[in-house]
Amino acid sequence: MSGARSPRRATMREVAALAGVSIKTVSRVVRGENGVSPALATRVTDAAAMLGYRHNLAASTLRGHGQRTAAIGLVLMDVANPYASALHRAVEDVAHGRGTLVFAVSSDEDPGRQREVLDALLSRRVDGLIVMPVGTDHAMLLQEQSRGTPIVFVDRRPALDIDSVTADNRDGARRAVEHLAAQGHRRIAYLGDLRTIWTAAERYAGYVEGLAHTGVPLDPALVRADLHSPAAAESATTALLTRPDPPTAIFSAQNLVTVGALRAIGRLGLSRTVALVGFDDLPLAELLAPALTAITQDPSVIGRTAAEILFARVDGDLSPPRHRVIPTRLLPRGSGEIAPDGG
Repeated sequence: MSGARSPRRATMREVAALAGVSIKTVSRVVRGENGVSPALATRVTDAAAMLGYRHNLAASTLRGHGQRTAAIGLVLMDVANPYASALHRAVEDVAHGRGTLVFAVSSDEDPGRQREVLDALLSRRVDGLIVMPVGTDHAMLLQEQSRGTPIVFVDRRPALDIDSVTADNRDGARRAVEHLAAQGHRRIAYLGDLRTIWTAAERYAGYVEGLAHTGVPLDPALVRADLHSPAAAESATTALLTRPDPPTAIFSAQNLVTVGALRAIGRLGLSRTVALVGFDDLPLAELLAPALTAITQDPSVIGRTAAEILFARVDGDLSPPRHRVIPTRLLPRGSGEIAPDGG
């Protein structure tokens, strides 16, 4: 983010002038009202697209907030995920202290859905966005930032000139593998989320680094990626553990993947035989038998840090973009301390 003046947003009057219609006609089209011929509607929408015009659904609130809407957008992978929920609450707590509302929406790891929810948020002229980015095409966000909308990426860090806050995914994964190797394990399996997700790629890189650092050979047959649901993880874990030469330990690189791994391990009666370390904690993880050993990130700190950066930008901070890395912790509870012989 530079100190250069941001491009001005197009107005309804400019759309009307380009389309050769009245402002009232433009208003009817953008509001989806009846009474406009298809030909005129097409002229208006084409003109709006050429100018990059976006209808302001929050105009009634702007007068009372000095051209601000006192609202921000939060785009998460899934607001129901425990990690995302904790992050959401942290952002909300910071926003509440500033009298600002948070509109939280889910992208479902779908680039098309992400574009739709971003467009809906920006149409309401939110004061800024905190986004867990999906895919690789972020032209829409870069364009909106150039127009003056503050944006902070959270949890993931695409190679863009935008503020971001993430956990130290690679270091946490490496320590998980080193911990299992320290118990004597030489056959350590990997269970991961979609390869296209930045965090999944970082955690797999940490898994590989952990193996190399401890002298444990990388066996591609023990790697299972693109597991995007507990059911997929349960199936993959079952296949691994019923091999003639099964792994003695598993590193599960995402919380819902860990749920599937736990189901398979329990169903096969191997809870005290196969070691398991999960990335991300689970609710009531300490009540399992054995309790789950986990690499924990702090979504509350991540969310709070992202919100603080965003509001600093809203208040006029024009310093260069920053990337904040939040450390992870290893919590040994039992499942990750099982020896290769099940001891």
